Amino acid sequence: MTVDDVIAAARAETALTEIGDPAALEGLAVLLQAYAGEAAFTGRGSQLAHRDLVKYMANRLRIEDWLARHPDLLDRPVEKPLFVFGLPRTGTTLLINLLAADPSRRAFLRWESHDPVPPPRPEELNAGPRWRAMQEATQMALQHMPKIAAIHYEDAHSPTECQFSMNYSFCAQVFESQADIPSYRQWLFHEADYLPAFRFQKRLLQLLQAETGGRWTLKNPWHPLFLDALAQVYPDAQLVMTHRDPADVLGSIGSLIENVRMVYSDKVDLHGIGRTFLETFALMIKRQNAFREKHGQDAILDIQYVDIVKDPIGECRRIYAHFGERLTDAAQAAMDGYMAANPKGKHGKHDYTLERYGLTREGVHEAFADYIERYRIPVRQGA
Repeated sequence: MTVDDVIAAARAETALTEIGDPAALEGLAVLLQAYAGEAAFTGRGSQLAHRDLVKYMANRLRIEDWLARHPDLLDRPVEKPLFVFGLPRTGTTLLINLLAADPSRRAFLRWESHDPVPPPRPEELNAGPRWRAMQEATQMALQHMPKIAAIHYEDAHSPTECQFSMNYSFCAQVFESQADIPSYRQWLFHEADYLPAFRFQKRLLQLLQAETGGRWTLKNPWHPLFLDALAQVYPDAQLVMTHRDPADVLGSIGSLIENVRMVYSDKVDLHGIGRTFLETFALMIKRQNAFREKHGQDAILDIQYVDIVKDPIGECRRIYAHFGERLTDAAQAAMDGYMAANPKGKHGKHDYTLERYGLTREGVHEAFADYIERYRIPVRQGA
């Protein structure tokens, strides 16, 4: 499949033609070449991956068409969006679910990340045919990835990673999670211009907020890779970074990546997962350190995973206070309700070991010694 093939299939599906900023085609070209030469897809995996590319392009056409017919939406600001990020598996999911429970906030929902046009009305955020279709698809997918629910479960209306909005620009880590594609990883981490993806993301948020208000509260663990571009597009963004023992992080992400890649390929290099994500996390830490050196240490609010687990509502209160905002009684009641309905282990227990991915706790701690010390991250020694 070529770039022209993807565009043609999307145009045939939608009867639309405008793709917007052609910068998106650079990532698509790199990705298609990597799929062809490196991905080691099964037949089914290749079908799924390439079908998704057509879906993302088709949605891009729909988004551009809607905005062309409703240009006033682009005049509406995205004010003080709050971004939660950190190394993956550091508590970002719990934190974003709690923050999104606040009725004054607006999250990027799983179903609308896949089917965003037309923008939802308030009553459609948690119901309706698009929500129902995603809920059914989620349950079906779990049949192929049975361990995913214990690792990372999302309902159709759960807040999801805002990197899925970057899929439409083919500039997102999600593709590298699905397949071992070194050339795309090299492009994404070291060659890509992230600004077009963030500009398109903002256009999408402006579309989605057409009928539903609230302060955007978003999460994407991978944002430390792109903070300069994020801050350029959202200069008033509020930034929160979560921290956890990197040995636990690497074991957990290894398990997640293994289970995702098994859907697409029957050749999953477990030690390769360990090596590449060790390198990726080092790059993420390096870039967010550089961002702080440029903008000040307080440009990002730091939250420890152990504190999120121990006192999740208290950590939310600290976030509100840091940004000069008040946690209302209604928001706290909604957060309490979320915690009561979602006890730890609700979707099963997630077991993993570092050794499965060719790593040791001592080796990881040594590799990230500066990070652990700088951010005073509690770590666990031994096996």
